[in-house]
Amino acid sequence: MLKRVAIKQFVLPAIQLAGVAANVALSQAMPKAQVGNLIKKVEDGVDQFRDYLDKRGETAKETATTPAAQGRTKRAQPTDAQKNNAKTRKDALDESLGDLNKSTNKLRRKFDGTDNWMTTKSDVQSVVDDGRKVNTSLTKGNYGTEAAKLWGVLRSGINDLARAYGIAPLGA
Repeated sequence: MLKRVAIKQFVLPAIQLAGVAANVALSQAMPKAQVGNLIKKVEDGVDQFRDYLDKRGETAKETATTPAAQGRTKRAQPTDAQKNNAKTRKDALDESLGDLNKSTNKLRRKFDGTDNWMTTKSDVQSVVDDGRKVNTSLTKGNYGTEAAKLWGVLRSGINDLARAYGIAPLGA
C-alpha cells in the first residue's frame, strides 16, 4: 500500500513534469531568428496575396470597360442576385484577409519585443485562426489558379509557423 502512495505522490508528478519540460524544450529547439524568418514568410505571403487580389480586381474593371467587352451580347448577363452573391463573397475574403494581416502585424510587434518567442504563442494561434477564415472564404469563391497557388504558399508558411509553436496547422 505504501508503494502505491509513493508512486502516486512522487513518481507520477515527476513523469508529468518531465513531459512538460520535454514539450517546452522541443518548442524552443528553434532559434528566434529562424522563427522570425517564418513570420516574415507569412507577412510577405499576406502582402503578395492581397496585392494579387487588388490587381485582379483592377484588371477585371478595365476589361469590362473595353469596347470588345461591351460589345458582347452572346453571353448572359449576371443577375442582381448573382452580383450580390459575388460581392458578398469578395467582401468576406477581403475582411478575413484584413484580419489575417492585422494578426500577423500584431504577432510581429510582440515577437520583436520579446526575448522568449514562445510568449507569442497565443498570437500565432490568432494568425492560424484568421488563416482558417481566409481558407473558408477561398473555398466558397472561384478565384482562379493563381490565387490558389498564392494561397497554397501562404498556407504552407502559416502551417510551418504553427508547427514551430506546437499549434495544429490549417490542413489542406
